[in-house]
Amino acid sequence: MEQRSDRIRRHTAREVLRRIDDSTTANLAHWADQPPQEIQQRLQALDREWDTDRVLEVEAASMGLLGLALGAFYRPRFLALPAFVAAAVLTHALTGRYPLMPIFRRLGLRTAKEIARERYALKALRGDFAGMARSSEAAATASAIGRTEPGRPEPDDPARPELH
Repeated sequence: MEQRSDRIRRHTAREVLRRIDDSTTANLAHWADQPPQEIQQRLQALDREWDTDRVLEVEAASMGLLGLALGAFYRPRFLALPAFVAAAVLTHALTGRYPLMPIFRRLGLRTAKEIARERYALKALRGDFAGMARSSEAAATASAIGRTEPGRPEPDDPARPELH
């Protein structure tokens, strides 16, 4: 099943995608030379960044409530607004298209997946994954020679408790 953020990218104009991706690349180039503490601050900012889904949900809920309030207290015609918003959200859920999404994207809003890619790249720049290669190599070597974890008895060790 195709993820929603991929559908959003597919329906985004190429020049907008290029601008968003170039901005992310420029961010990474800037942060590549920064100390880990500075990168941590950027990661915290990314945690607070609103993605397209969050903005869509807030916008749709706000418009729906506004339409209900205007329909109930001003003119019943405004009750069409929540119906339009519901249809737009349903269309987005099924196809990835939303009437205001081109505006959101042109404003620079990114999908959760785009934000996660920058977060992952920043963690790699900070060195978070440096030890993973060594530990996976050690685990592979240990399993290749039939060793268990340190401190645990070997499979043919007489001190090893038998399972009954």
